[in-house]
Amino acid sequence: MLRNARHDKILELIEEMEIETQEELCDELSARNFAVTQATVSRDIKELHLFKVRGTKKRFRYAAISETEGGISEKMRILFSECVLNIRTVGNVIVIKTINANGGNAAYVVDRLDYKEVVGSVAGVDTVFSVCESPESAKIVANRLEAIVKG
Repeated sequence: MLRNARHDKILELIEEMEIETQEELCDELSARNFAVTQATVSRDIKELHLFKVRGTKKRFRYAAISETEGGISEKMRILFSECVLNIRTVGNVIVIKTINANGGNAAYVVDRLDYKEVVGSVAGVDTVFSVCESPESAKIVANRLEAIVKG
């Protein structure tokens, strides 16, 4: 029960504020009466599949794929990170270059993530085109995908 409550609080904290390090997360949890060690927070980060994205106030911050965005298994996350060579935006299109014969795998992951900004995707042998609603939403999704690749 305590673990689930702690996980809920971590997700709430990273949604509300920019938390860059495990130490910061430990401090925020302690301030809210959760007695944790750095090892516990490290394990929680792994279990929650948190990843780092660029922050606005800090260099990086923790983020999570929300349940409404579908989510992917750890195996799919690894597959995606190992097959993607490059992600860039061109207007409202995200172009994902993959190693040979992995365009379909990368497109499958993008589809499973179910990002509301993505209108649709087309996969080739080593390239995926994902069309977004706007150039701004394409940049947002591209940043999320790059965070998955970087782990």
